[in-house]
Amino acid sequence: MARPDKAAAVAELADQFRDSNAAVLTEYRGLTVAQLKTLRRSLGENAQYAVVKNTLTKIAANEAGISTLDDLFNGPTAVAFITGDPVESAKGLRDFAKDNPNLVIKGGVLDGKVLSADEIKKLADLESREVLLSKLAGAFKGKQTQAAQLFQALPSKLVRTVDALRAKQEEQGGAE
Repeated sequence: MARPDKAAAVAELADQFRDSNAAVLTEYRGLTVAQLKTLRRSLGENAQYAVVKNTLTKIAANEAGISTLDDLFNGPTAVAFITGDPVESAKGLRDFAKDNPNLVIKGGVLDGKVLSADEIKKLADLESREVLLSKLAGAFKGKQTQAAQLFQALPSKLVRTVDALRAKQEEQGGAE
């Protein structure tokens, strides 16, 4: 029979899996407490990094409907629960892992889809959501500007053509 404290821990972890957009599993073996504190800061405000017990976390993930991560729960495991932009947190993990090779990204889950460690690194290479949205908005604005210039050009060209025609007719009428 499960102890109440373990049942509460499983329930809390399951809620974190359900409430987060993404979760990244890492191995933190060899990192100091100070390094873990630095890692937590580098993940940003929208991520919570927690050292977890494998058995309890595996049960919690299964309760949250994520059963494909079972193979990753071996060795000392910590999970980054990401509630905001997953790209920002993935960049924080990637950059920290470059400086601290003891941090190993095992894999994770993004919106219910399982990600390998390589896919998380590719996610970190993406630009942030805000940058992508601003590029998209800039592209739309550019197309609108081109359309506006085109629509302005048509009447302007018509006016120039009519003026040229009138000038030609006046010239022919004055020559006769």
